[in-house]
Amino acid sequence: MTRAGPKGTYAAPAIEKAFEILEMLADHRDGALVSEMAAHLNRSVGELFRVVIVMEQLGYLQKSAKSDRYTAAYKLLDLAYRATPTQNLLGAALPEMRRLAIETGQSCHFVVPNGGEGLVIAREENPGTRGFSLRLGAAIDMLKSCSGQVILAFSKPERADRTIAEAEAIQGVSADRDELSQRLDTIRRDGFDHRKSPITHGVTDISYPVFGFDRDIVGALTIPFLALIDGSQKVDFETAQGLLRAAAGNISATLGYMPAKPDSTPSR
Repeated sequence: MTRAGPKGTYAAPAIEKAFEILEMLADHRDGALVSEMAAHLNRSVGELFRVVIVMEQLGYLQKSAKSDRYTAAYKLLDLAYRATPTQNLLGAALPEMRRLAIETGQSCHFVVPNGGEGLVIAREENPGTRGFSLRLGAAIDMLKSCSGQVILAFSKPERADRTIAEAEAIQGVSADRDELSQRLDTIRRDGFDHRKSPITHGVTDISYPVFGFDRDIVGALTIPFLALIDGSQKVDFETAQGLLRAAAGNISATLGYMPAKPDSTPSR
């Protein structure tokens, strides 16, 4: 059976069920029984049982001996790292992120585009006793967040437009395109973004783009700068911003990025 699509796609029910199960388990850290999977996915136990067993046999699911609940296995993480550019990216980013956290006394995280959302693929907590950080794997609002808008600002126009449309579909909202365009123009002009956190008092997000060898943006390196009431943070905001700019530049250089010559035509 074919479905409507740009080139005509095909149904593969077992594969669809397998990915539905994985996506569901991503939001259920304690795992789920087959019956719970069926209820959540609006399918029968019979539809899912054989798929679950095969996924377990292949090492993509693991079953608790105590509760019979299934969770996603680490084989998925290993496969994701080996099958995507993530491993090379983390190899370039993590040493710089560790150095950045030590030098600034602030946490930092790395966000990559993931459809209509951003995804935190790495984080480094500050070495002190106080700090603020995002969890690994957190989804980021591409339309409103500092990291998301940096990624949009330095993406190629067609890619940015596609990401915005996907974000609107996920969130069920329509972005103010004129306002967003003006904001992205400002970020491109400045080369980075910073703004007060919309949800946490005392935190100012600072974000710089990281580019690959093809001069396309690969992600955003961000510090949620936490200002302490007594002013005892290790460095001030301006110093942290400079160190973040240098770290993002070093990661880009390690990935093979070479800035365009001043007389070359800009890509946007």
